[in-house]
Amino acid sequence: MKKILFSICAILMVLSCGQKQPAAPQQQPLSNSVVYEMNVRQYTPEGTFAAAQNELPRLAEMGVDILWLMPIYPIGVEGRKMGPEDLGSYYAVRNYCDVNPEFGTLADFDNFLAEAHRLGLRVVLDWVANHTSPDAVWVTGKPADWYERDAEGNTTFTADWSDTANLNYENKEVWKGMADAMHFWMERGIDGFRCDMACEVPLEFWQETISGLRAKYPEMYMLAEGEEPKLHTLSGFNASYSWELHHMMNAIARGEQGIPELLAYLEKDAARHPADAFRLMFTSNHDENSWAGTEFERMGDAAKLMAVLTFTLPGGQPLIYTGQEMGWNKRFEFFRHDPVPAWEKNDYFEFYKNLIRIRHENPALAAGEDGGKFDVVSTEDSVLVFTRTLPDNKVTVKAELKAPWSYEITVEK
Repeated sequence: MKKILFSICAILMVLSCGQKQPAAPQQQPLSNSVVYEMNVRQYTPEGTFAAAQNELPRLAEMGVDILWLMPIYPIGVEGRKMGPEDLGSYYAVRNYCDVNPEFGTLADFDNFLAEAHRLGLRVVLDWVANHTSPDAVWVTGKPADWYERDAEGNTTFTADWSDTANLNYENKEVWKGMADAMHFWMERGIDGFRCDMACEVPLEFWQETISGLRAKYPEMYMLAEGEEPKLHTLSGFNASYSWELHHMMNAIARGEQGIPELLAYLEKDAARHPADAFRLMFTSNHDENSWAGTEFERMGDAAKLMAVLTFTLPGGQPLIYTGQEMGWNKRFEFFRHDPVPAWEKNDYFEFYKNLIRIRHENPALAAGEDGGKFDVVSTEDSVLVFTRTLPDNKVTVKAELKAPWSYEITVEK
């Protein structure tokens, strides 16, 4: 039996179509893959595909498997909330089959994709199916009934999203148009999609579209922003957001909840979702960072421990957001260029690199039914000890859910 102990210190030290690109090289199974969310606008001072491409070797060195790009499409101008000097919301899409000139050209994207694939990264695009911008090419180029409209014939929007126009999913031609646009990008060589507000469109749309895409691209990865179990059982998504867990981790860090609530959540979540569901776990993402604050604002000194839990709790697939691998403690502006000035490999880089390595080397930590059995060993004095076990691999995690928020990961093979 081989044992390796990773403590709070040691883990840091040791711790429509286009040109088709080559398929991603063989790598980690999807169930044991780590997702990284790239905010292209804020990734470099240039804010372009070409500049972001230069950072791909660093992400490959860290061990990232799936690279999720926030929306890369042209952004509408009509209805922008803040003013003409602002760049607009990534989620107000003007044209699904083109790229935002702010980021470069389709050829620049193809080069980015080819380099990512050369390095062994899968690339998935953020997909906004619920709405477009009010001045999208579909608004004038498609029949009026492609959109929800009010009594005066104007397109409608949800809440205060005045820079959007809701699509009409009662019209099956919208389903076909959306599926065709997704095929455009799969034919270009991407590896799947992260689907924004997935429950805001009919789950049957996803069922039909994902089934059609998987018939041609069986290894495609699909991530849903949503927690509805039918996203898995009906629609066919691989992964879905664990929003409830995220908010619970914030509450634990504030001292408002603890081990009983966490274990009750895990039991409930496992009962609600099918065994093969991947549950995306995170301490930050683009929404949380810009609107609720960085992980350090929300979690304080508990941020690293919570990240450890996202890599080790049952069912979970971990997510790292732009800047977390450098400990970037800043809220990114959402509508303006507000980039990371320069990247560096510091203790946070080593922290995430080691977590990813531990994840990759231990199939017991995989998401879904591939992962090891979850057992609670002890819960004394706010210290949770649990195991993830397969016949030939066992991982023990000790997590102190109070200050000083220490942790240990022990591996047995």
